[in-house]
Amino acid sequence: MAWSDSRLSLLSIPMIVVGSIKYGERTWTLWKASSDELRDSMLTSPDPDPNYSKLMNEYRQKQAEGFFMEIEEVKDVQEELDVAAPQGTTPDDQNIIKAHALFQTFKCLFADLILSFKDREKSQSLFQKMSGKDAFDVVAIELGFMYDKLYTKAAVIYTPMGLIRRITTFCLTFLVLLVFSFEDMKKYKKVDIFITFLLLVVAVFLEIYAALVLLFSDQTNHWLIKHNKTSCLKLIHSLQPVRKRWSSRVPQSSLLGSFLKEKPYFRLLKRVVEKWPPETYAEVDDDLKRLIFKHVKEKFNQFKEKQDDGNFRDLCSQRGSNILQMYKRQTRLSLEWSINVEFDQSILIWHIATELCYFSEIQLSTITSDIQSSREVSYCISNYMFCLLVTFPFLLPIGIGLIRFRDTQAEAKRFFKERLTLSRTKAKHRITCNKMFLQAIDGELEMQEEERNTSTCWKSLDQATMFMEEPTMYQMIAICRMLLRENIDVLPVKVKGDSSKSVLFDACRLASALNGVTNKKVKWDMIRDIWLEILTYAASHSRGSQHCQQLRRGGELLTHVWLLMAHFGMSEQFQISK
Repeated sequence: MAWSDSRLSLLSIPMIVVGSIKYGERTWTLWKASSDELRDSMLTSPDPDPNYSKLMNEYRQKQAEGFFMEIEEVKDVQEELDVAAPQGTTPDDQNIIKAHALFQTFKCLFADLILSFKDREKSQSLFQKMSGKDAFDVVAIELGFMYDKLYTKAAVIYTPMGLIRRITTFCLTFLVLLVFSFEDMKKYKKVDIFITFLLLVVAVFLEIYAALVLLFSDQTNHWLIKHNKTSCLKLIHSLQPVRKRWSSRVPQSSLLGSFLKEKPYFRLLKRVVEKWPPETYAEVDDDLKRLIFKHVKEKFNQFKEKQDDGNFRDLCSQRGSNILQMYKRQTRLSLEWSINVEFDQSILIWHIATELCYFSEIQLSTITSDIQSSREVSYCISNYMFCLLVTFPFLLPIGIGLIRFRDTQAEAKRFFKERLTLSRTKAKHRITCNKMFLQAIDGELEMQEEERNTSTCWKSLDQATMFMEEPTMYQMIAICRMLLRENIDVLPVKVKGDSSKSVLFDACRLASALNGVTNKKVKWDMIRDIWLEILTYAASHSRGSQHCQQLRRGGELLTHVWLLMAHFGMSEQFQISK
């Protein structure tokens, strides 16, 4: 619309003001969230300490005057975090207070800055008194505060001037909508009128939605709690919908399961599928959170018993050898060779071995609820760590994980190709999978595709797998049984050398050794604890700046564990000694 003397042209002025405010806030927020500016904003004010030169001059003068002078060291008193909440607040409100107090200190970790031992001791005393569920809730709220700081306009909104700007933009937008609604617009095209009216309505709706998000946010709840506005807080809680601060889901990928996926016909799609394994999601329930918290707390208690630098570094460098030593008397196994290798190699070996153990005994009726719980936790963390290794390797310690994965995938592909003909078509793919299962049931059974049609194949399969429900399950059993039947008496590296980084048959060796443990509970408890150790090792050796990037994707379990361990002082981003 061209500028004219009509009132419609004048309405563009308040909308320009609204747009300038919003884009000015956005530009300023993006600048403040840049890595350099973020780091500078989190640095504390310079602290030159008392004037040493002046004090020493006074010291010498007093000595010269005949005074007896002695220097005594004054010990600093540890300050507790201010996490007091008014009477009548809910447990969630109390967690918000704790999270905000911790966030003011621990936000520095996201800029790869180092905190002092005083900060470590403050958070340790607080988290020692928490339950596993509360600890993860506090961490989730902290990560929410960090997300707001990095990816929203929270820095300019949650201020008095920010509130004034919100009211100003809403009033101006609503005023323009009112004037536009009652304006005589007969001389304008209906299409232009409709589009303009729609845009104004949407703008007002977005302003209302932004106000509701602001009202129901943890930042607002924290302000109301600190200012003892309990009546307003109760009103907000009554109107606030149930929400989850984190999805509590982790991606799952399986190296062996990737071979059961039907290959796309087009080459480009086929390359994508082969490069990235199929991904599903698993729920992180309260039991798993309590288990992780218990494991972290036990590691902290070990550090507390011998509070010295060497012991702390040993705790942060543990990847499972201590777990193997703890279970050695019960299992009578020496599996240190699977741990005392590069970290990515250890993940791949234990991931494949966990799958082989999981599916090789899935039909056993002797599996109790305790054993099943350990099996599911082991399987979940195994698939999650493998997914991180392949999809988000920058979150893990530096290594050649992708090279090992590709070499292992190539060796597994050749292994199955020599025994089966994998096909693109769905019907032949089913026959192949059925054939795999029947061959796994009976090692001597050789079934050619031309000898049996699909219906006969399915009939034979149904008779052998009445206990199974999902096709992918018995296909995984087939793959695992085929691998476990291989001769692994000689070390793979002695047969094929070290040019290939594949760990397929190293994992078969490990799985065979684990399956030899008669006590299934001991076996799966050990596998579970190994994976908890691998998870915590990866978390304690990751960088905060890398976790910042994952917050905009919803956050990872590894990020939660990293921040949880940081609160216990088990991180490389701390001043170790006093």
